[in-house]
Amino acid sequence: MKFREVTRLPEFERDFKRLLKKFRTLEEDLATFVDTQLVLYHKRTIDNGGVFRIDDLGRTVVPIFKAKKFACRSLKGKGVRSGIRVIYAYDEDRDRVKLVEIYFKSDKEIEDRERIRRRFGENP
Repeated sequence: MKFREVTRLPEFERDFKRLLKKFRTLEEDLATFVDTQLVLYHKRTIDNGGVFRIDDLGRTVVPIFKAKKFACRSLKGKGVRSGIRVIYAYDEDRDRVKLVEIYFKSDKEIEDRERIRRRFGENP
């Protein structure tokens, strides 16, 4: 069970390339994350407590989620509590995942809400 489409915003790509310098396994870790954690949560409706919907953004055209459990092999001994956060949008009707932002919790406290609103906010 895979998604019809998984894409990355250009801003996500910039975030990702910056983190990839620090965490060499990130490309494989992200693929595993999408193929397992996101499939379990959205396709099989299995909630392991690692994915949360971000509700306080105002109106958005698709639901926005934050994944707090992300296993990064470069961060040995941390497991899924690596401190890496992934923000993404999931359009259930079109079966599409758009990766919005990835960051390391030690570098940044919360997601870029302005980026999310710019990309996914409803026009009044």
